Amino acid sequence: MRIRARSWGRAAAVFVGATLVVLVAVVPSASGGARHARWDIISFSGTPPGPLNPGGFAEAKTPEGAKIKLTGSGTFVAPTGGNGGSGAVTGGGTWETFDAGGVSTASGTYTVTRLVTFEFANFASATPVFIDNIGALDERANGTAVLTIQYSDGSRGVLTVGCHGPGAPPGIFEGIAVTKSFTTYYNVQPPVGGVDANRTLFHVSS
Repeated sequence: MRIRARSWGRAAAVFVGATLVVLVAVVPSASGGARHARWDIISFSGTPPGPLNPGGFAEAKTPEGAKIKLTGSGTFVAPTGGNGGSGAVTGGGTWETFDAGGVSTASGTYTVTRLVTFEFANFASATPVFIDNIGALDERANGTAVLTIQYSDGSRGVLTVGCHGPGAPPGIFEGIAVTKSFTTYYNVQPPVGGVDANRTLFHVSS
């Protein structure tokens, strides 16, 4: 979760083969040290104390200005250490694409099929205090998750969820980057104060 604008350059395309609601929380579980997390594209006014709610949307653009808009949430289990993928995933949401003029071109749903990787940065700071209607405040953290997804029209892609919340180190974008077939929506649309869009969140469960 981040209020200040941040963008992701073209170099991030390299990361797909290895890219986001959000905040990623990491703790060892009782079952082999695996990490359990929930991600959400959230609804948030941009002003603490919130509230932080599920059901928001986020957008990303191609270099030419075409846009994709996603809603979504889900869970995943990842190996300790941040390396390696996992098929232990749930979730998905809706998608809609637009041409560079803002005209809707297609829409549908998507399903998460696999976790490629996720990297924990740090736990979110305790201040400012938010009203969190999704999970516990002490489960919030900063980082990046990369998920493969299946679209309802038969195409496949990669969803990167990045979270830059309170206390996050530099280098994490807030929002999403997406591929759909060969199209790369890698111009991350950063959150803007007073606009309820482009914010993400992760919570841990163990």
